[in-house]
Amino acid sequence: MTQEITSSDSQSRLLAEAEALFAREFGDVTPDGAWWAPGRVNIVGEHTDYNGGYVLPIALPTGTVAVARRRDDDLVRLVSEGKRVEVRLGDISREASLGWASYAAGVGWAAARDGLDAPGLDIAFAADVPRGAGLSSSASLSCSTASAWNDLAGWGLERPAIARLGRLAENEIAGAPTGTMDQMASVLCEAGSALRLDTLTNDTEQVPFDLDSAGLVLLVVNSHAPHELVDGAYGERRRSCEEAADLLGIERGHLCSEVDGRDVSAVDARLEELPDVPRRRARHVITDSARVLAVHEALGAGVTRESAPAVGRVLSASHASMRDDFEITVPAVDTLAAALEDGGAYGARMTGGGFGGCVIALIDSSRVDDAVELAKQRAAKGGFAEPEPFVALASEGAKRLK
Repeated sequence: MTQEITSSDSQSRLLAEAEALFAREFGDVTPDGAWWAPGRVNIVGEHTDYNGGYVLPIALPTGTVAVARRRDDDLVRLVSEGKRVEVRLGDISREASLGWASYAAGVGWAAARDGLDAPGLDIAFAADVPRGAGLSSSASLSCSTASAWNDLAGWGLERPAIARLGRLAENEIAGAPTGTMDQMASVLCEAGSALRLDTLTNDTEQVPFDLDSAGLVLLVVNSHAPHELVDGAYGERRRSCEEAADLLGIERGHLCSEVDGRDVSAVDARLEELPDVPRRRARHVITDSARVLAVHEALGAGVTRESAPAVGRVLSASHASMRDDFEITVPAVDTLAAALEDGGAYGARMTGGGFGGCVIALIDSSRVDDAVELAKQRAAKGGFAEPEPFVALASEGAKRLK
């Protein structure tokens, strides 16, 4: 049977783990509280968030718990799974090479840059978002930290501002050139809903996404193919989009908002004079942003059996666009996407930044096991790692646990 995880189960278990770790690492002191932030899975709209486009993520029931205590000095002590990092607030920089702790300590750097008074913290983390799977384990780490710092320092920030601190930590200190989707999803998503986010304006809408009542599930299959965003390939895609914008006379970061992607022939006509690579990169992000609007329209007031085929076709089109135009899929995820469709899914696509990670599929709940079995058989035949499936429930965003 395919695993189904709930937020309450995850939070309770991680809270106990983080509290035990805090006591073990920091001694006989009482933490000031505990905060939770989830990972996310993006239904559609990939690499659109740094191009002014739309995205449609849900929060996962898995995430990161941060148990924290405010300090009276400028020392930040962070511990996770036995790995401990200590750094002064004034010493936080990309050059400090803090590794995993960059995503958390970087929040303090971002706050100071914005003129906020950031005290030192002791923080212990426990997490269960699969790393390297394209499910934003890094955003769950940075946003749980930002939520804790916001409360303990008394900044009084609204949720989008908390997400912004997490994104700055990831961009400037960890060095990952991502857009705003991951952190906004981690902070703003609601249970039972997908988040339609216009990344140009930060306007949001909660879209009903109750699959269970329609006999459907959003199946997530981890390919276990390596996924890493802090590398040249991701940065090259972003630079290609910027090159396309420059050649079109469009402000960088506005590709999706300046070209209507709902008519592919019109997009091709607008892009026809561009060199091959920036043309295809731009075509993907523009049309994938439009695919978010297509899914939103298909869903209407919620997910139904009647809307599922239309949504599935959009997912499959998105995967083809990522494979052929943006060139961010790998054979393992291509194999899984095709197998899940052959196994009965309405549609399937890679989710996340690319070059590995997970495939999602919209499928009848009664067909999940057969589709998963076929995916495992195809993966084995292709010489790939055994895929790991789970059912993604649209879950709640960041919050304080205690």
